[in-house]
Amino acid sequence: MGGELRIGSVRLAHPFIQAALSGYSDLAMRRIARMHGASYALNEVVLDRSVNQKGRLRDRVLHVASDDHPVGGQLMGSCPDDFAPAARALADAGYDVIDINFGCPVRKVLGRCRGGYLLSQPAAALEIVARVLDAVGRDKPVTVKMRRGMDLSAQSERDFFAILDGAFSLGVAGVTVHGRTVAQRYVGPSCWDFLSRVKRFAGQRVVLGSGDLFSAEACIAMMERTGVDGVTIARGAIGNPWIFSACLALSSGAGRVDPPTVAAQRRTLAAHFDESVRVHGAALAGRLMRKFGIKYSELHPGGCAVRDAFIAVKTPVDFNDVLERWYNHDRGRLRVVGRRGPGDLVAAGAT
Repeated sequence: MGGELRIGSVRLAHPFIQAALSGYSDLAMRRIARMHGASYALNEVVLDRSVNQKGRLRDRVLHVASDDHPVGGQLMGSCPDDFAPAARALADAGYDVIDINFGCPVRKVLGRCRGGYLLSQPAAALEIVARVLDAVGRDKPVTVKMRRGMDLSAQSERDFFAILDGAFSLGVAGVTVHGRTVAQRYVGPSCWDFLSRVKRFAGQRVVLGSGDLFSAEACIAMMERTGVDGVTIARGAIGNPWIFSACLALSSGAGRVDPPTVAAQRRTLAAHFDESVRVHGAALAGRLMRKFGIKYSELHPGGCAVRDAFIAVKTPVDFNDVLERWYNHDRGRLRVVGRRGPGDLVAAGAT
């Protein structure tokens, strides 16, 4: 269950993966995820045109750190002509896997015929896959991120399987499937029964599952119930990098791992902040870490009060003040028992 997974030529130590998260999975977050056991992490999704145009964003995206492997670069766009040079640039920069986003449900993205919109356009989607494979497929694995379809209609399901089957036939090394439709966005449960159908259809080909993975128990349950080869953990990993070590422990038979104490949370928060400073500089890190702190607060016994304290953060000094006030040694023995979903905490206790 927790053994080696291969995505083309890339070998992963285990099948618990840090998903691409727009606005979150930067180098700092990926480093923290790896510190806690993630075997593979994907960069934030980037537009193909942003990679093709000179500028600071391109420079940042094309910098791959030596300690950030294996790493996936995820591309999103609408024009097949733009995908190939962008994929080649990512491959040349050192990304180990090139991932194509056909799953983003954000309205602005859909309105520009990107992301999940392409699930309604099988011919265009497969043309993009073909162009990327032509550009990098000889030396880098190519994967695709999908949702269940645009909606729950029969036509949408036919389009989904046309893209899935076509992508595998063209030569992709794996597909990640989120169990919600684009229309659902993040409302309602992820349909794991659909993931089971996809895996049966795919056979020995690599299928990764996504959706409603907010605990190690959920990750293991998805794999057991659906047969998917691995899981990509998205929102469930924001502010909770411990989910990776918990998955490893549970899959190995070691059992359930106690959630992190407040002292352990402080150490990880401080390390995450330091990594953010290294990547972005102190001024920007102070602002960026506010949103991460808000998510980390869900694991703190102080919950809402800690969240409010992070919301007020504007500078590195503010961030450190929150750590001193809420994550001090007097609170170090307290721990939160766990969380079942976003914002859904179980009662706090003491170690």
